[in-house]
Amino acid sequence: MKTKICGLKDLESTLTAIQCGADFIGFVFFPQSKRNITPGKAADICSKIGHRARRVGVFVDEEPERVNAIARLCDLDYVQLHGSEDAAYIEKMRCPVIKAFGYRPDTFSSKEINKIPAQLILVDTWRHGFSGGSGMQFSWRRAAEEIKKIKASVIIAGGLNVSNLQKAWDVFHPFGVDVSSSLEVDGKKDPEKIRAFLEAVHTLKYHRENEYVIPVEEKEPGQKPRRKHWKVEE
Repeated sequence: MKTKICGLKDLESTLTAIQCGADFIGFVFFPQSKRNITPGKAADICSKIGHRARRVGVFVDEEPERVNAIARLCDLDYVQLHGSEDAAYIEKMRCPVIKAFGYRPDTFSSKEINKIPAQLILVDTWRHGFSGGSGMQFSWRRAAEEIKKIKASVIIAGGLNVSNLQKAWDVFHPFGVDVSSSLEVDGKKDPEKIRAFLEAVHTLKYHRENEYVIPVEEKEPGQKPRRKHWKVEE
């Protein structure tokens, strides 16, 4: 399972996330967000970190030209769109897209989401007045069946922390998880919380109910049998 650490605003936290194994790092380019970072500051951080983790820029109903300009400036790998951006908007993007959707039981539709030409889909908590980053968890059990119908790989966000990470895997088996609020102290990313969360990811129990384990035959005399997961075809 991939991990995205979002809302990064300083070099120390960004380097901690990368060194501890984050797969994606996120910078928020939305002035109304408390995690907003200027393109210049983000570009400075990006110039010092290499591409060990994928760089993601988060935008909300921004002009497409500005999104593409910031993507070039920061050498982003993905843009994450948290507003009302539609398929026509996404076609204007010059790098891969993560499209975010807030989960509301009365309006959330995998059928409509599957019409969106995004490389990845992120499902977050819907909350009036918020474009993600609320730190609140949506109804996972209720949402699970509809989310499983989404054809693109799915990232789960909203209220994730060390304590409920295993449950998130058990419910969704997602491509990835996106975390921000639970890694903060007084509104700032805390390196120790980042480290603890990523350690928890790396120690998850990934066994699925539709998998079983069988030994692989010895290939050389004296070699210990190895074990491998095989997925049962459904």
